Amino acid sequence: MSIQLTQDHVFKTYLREGRPFVKGRGSKLYDDQGNVYTDFLAGIAVCNMGHCHPDLTAAICAQAGALLHVSNLFYTRPQAELAKVLTEKSFADRVFFANSGAEANEAAIKLARRFFQAKGEIDRFKIVTMQQSFHGRTMATLSATGQDKIKKGFYPLLDGFAHVPFNDIEALKAVVDDTVCAVMMEPVQGEGGVVPADPEYIKAVRQLCTDTGTLLIFDEIQTGMGRCGTLFAHQSYDVVPDIMTLAKALANGVPIGAMLANKEAAEGFEIGSHGSTFGGTPLATAAALEVVRLISEQGFLASVREKSAYFMAQLNSLKEKHRKVVDVRGKGLLIGMELDISKGKTATEYVSECFKKGFIINAIQDKILRFAPPLIIETAEINQLVATLDSLLAGEDH
Repeated sequence: MSIQLTQDHVFKTYLREGRPFVKGRGSKLYDDQGNVYTDFLAGIAVCNMGHCHPDLTAAICAQAGALLHVSNLFYTRPQAELAKVLTEKSFADRVFFANSGAEANEAAIKLARRFFQAKGEIDRFKIVTMQQSFHGRTMATLSATGQDKIKKGFYPLLDGFAHVPFNDIEALKAVVDDTVCAVMMEPVQGEGGVVPADPEYIKAVRQLCTDTGTLLIFDEIQTGMGRCGTLFAHQSYDVVPDIMTLAKALANGVPIGAMLANKEAAEGFEIGSHGSTFGGTPLATAAALEVVRLISEQGFLASVREKSAYFMAQLNSLKEKHRKVVDVRGKGLLIGMELDISKGKTATEYVSECFKKGFIINAIQDKILRFAPPLIIETAEINQLVATLDSLLAGEDH
């Protein structure tokens, strides 16, 4: 019934698979026929604490019974406390709350432009992003995104955006001039193929922005909230941005986005310059507070790093064993395995085969398998997936 209703009434913007899911617990998802799946996608890096974590469920239920929404014209405790915690755990001094990653990135773009406009530098409005980047699907974030395939049919896009090759500092230096207000990048390109920034490159980007007075924006929508083994991915590079965006895992599935900025950059906004009806509701911020508390528990992030090292080692063993596997890369528990699709099965076909065997993974560009499991995934579950992949890959060995 759910499948037919969806096909009849929901816009066909997603290629859906399988039966409707009706329940989730930890790293497991259950469909309406009782089939159980181990989730190695977590709603695309959203459910970092797994499905229906009991402490998170309790926090959401308690807040839902107290207060769901008031306008941002008024004060609420969960929003204030979340802003305090996020600034204490980051470089930032102020937080703007939104509903999604696209909205958080939109806010970052607006802040960067307005920061220089407010100083009278009206010609300094351009934003440089990276080829193969993904920043969202609003018109501004689509303009910022460095992938032509998702822009098809939406032209003309906004002026003032330039895209340069990722991990190429000379290409970036060639375009950053006194018309550029910000450089915007992901510490690890997710939709672009799970490609981490080179340590030397990201440090050079920071130095370039400092030298030219350009704002540095880190899009941590997919990489933040422990996904890469530190609370924010940029912390593992020992590099600090001026602005950072968060969403996805911030409230583990309750819609919320956040744009964080240091004191100087934050001065670009004033009362009335930006807003959001549902940004930072009591419900969403109460959920996010509990997520931050859980991630901050002693040993949690260390366990993510340990599982990352183990998972990467197991996938690299598949690379050594099967010529089909071209590369294994990533950071933390955001991992990509690139396949040779010149002959044989595509990554999309591997996703379907894994789904039939009870594992949820994802394909990018039809040649890369993306793994972004809940951060609570168990080693035994990693072993089960690797064994399944090993068996499937063996079918293509010649």
